[in-house]
Parts: sequence; structure tokens; C-alpha cells
Amino acid sequence: MIRNPEILEAFELAYARSQKPDFERNMALFEAMWEEACFLKVFPLKDPLEGIEVDLRIAQVINSV
Repeated sequence: MIRNPEILEAFELAYARSQKPDFERNMALFEAMWEEACFLKVFPLKDPLEGIEVDLRIAQVINSV
């Protein structure tokens, strides 16, 4: 159980700021996730525009605020 979430959040923020971005590592992670998604048949989408109406409606509501 986390007794003081503010301290944990400050630690996580400091840790993230101390790490330099590693392009090669990030690309390797992306490629591995892409391969897994393809293996699980999530990508490529059968119909890329499926559900676009819902996405557009959500965008309209968010942008109207």
C-alpha cells in the first residue's frame, strides 16, 4: 500500500527526467509490440474506418469544451 502518493509521484517524475531518451531501444520496443499485435491479429485492421463515427463524435465533444 502506498502511504504517501505525492512522494512516489515526485520520485517517478525525477526518475523519468534523469533518463535520456534511447531511440534504438524505443524502436525495438515498438517493433516488438507491432509484431505481437500482428501475431494476435489486431493489426492490420480488416476495416480501418470501422467505428470512425464514434471517434468523430468523441472528438467533437472534446473540442467543444
